[in-house]
Amino acid sequence: MSEPRPVAEPDAITQPFWDATSEGRFTVQRCAACGHHQFYPRALCIACGSTDLGFVEASGRASVYSHTTVRRAPHPAFEPPYVVALVRLEEGPVLMTNLVGIDEPRCDMPVHLVWEDLPDGRKLPLFTGD
Repeated sequence: MSEPRPVAEPDAITQPFWDATSEGRFTVQRCAACGHHQFYPRALCIACGSTDLGFVEASGRASVYSHTTVRRAPHPAFEPPYVVALVRLEEGPVLMTNLVGIDEPRCDMPVHLVWEDLPDGRKLPLFTGD
């Protein structure tokens, strides 16, 4: 990549997630009221509306739900071709990410977490084939 990848800045809700990535831990939110897991971090549980949310470590295992290959990058930091995918985490939530090191992705393909280091010490969760 010629430029750093644009990445969201942490806020009060997402800061615990980003802090965990700096330590190489992948976390999702879990609702204490109903047990629902969710990603991306939010102020409310999307299942029951509770605000009693905490972060739990996720397994890093997932399966490809959907994918597309981008051949015309929208930003200089992205060198085409690259794969954008929705992956369903073992814990349930669906995450938008990039697949790396996979020539021919397919739906339901098992994948696992890998990290891309960011300039500020955080890490970006990406997925690759098992």
